[in-house]
Amino acid sequence: MVNVGNIFSNIFSGFSADFKRKNFSLYGQWLGILNIFLCLALGIANIFHFNLVIIFSIICIVQGLVVVFVEIPFLLKICPLTDTFTNFVRNFDENWPRCGFYLLMAAIQYLSLVISATSLLVVAIVFTLASACYLFAALKHQEYLKTSISVTGNNDDLESQVAHNVVRNVL
Repeated sequence: MVNVGNIFSNIFSGFSADFKRKNFSLYGQWLGILNIFLCLALGIANIFHFNLVIIFSIICIVQGLVVVFVEIPFLLKICPLTDTFTNFVRNFDENWPRCGFYLLMAAIQYLSLVISATSLLVVAIVFTLASACYLFAALKHQEYLKTSISVTGNNDDLESQVAHNVVRNVL
């Protein structure tokens, strides 16, 4: 049985291990994951405006859902998606493409300022920061890395090895 305290301990130890690596692609990934929550929350919050901001709110929600698949590629394997979308998301497995992807997402949300200044500006700023992190990683020739967080930890006991094999066989 998995203890909730162990789960949080494993998450935060992986989180601190990521920051100790000093790799900007990891920082960009964390900002992308933060942006998933911001896109969904602020997209829903701004959908109640009675002007054209509704369009940008809907776009923001869709952006959040796309970023989920870009930043959590495990979901590509377990969710039934078209091959076109899966191939589209797999194009972003390097620092330069992710930099451009997040910059484009930021530009779309900055355009919402033409209509009205709303909290969607926060989403645009975090998209810009994520893009900057991937830009710095690319300019410093840092390898594109994925986060090392593991909810179950890095156990080498027999039970965890069996569980990993079962998950691998299912996927």
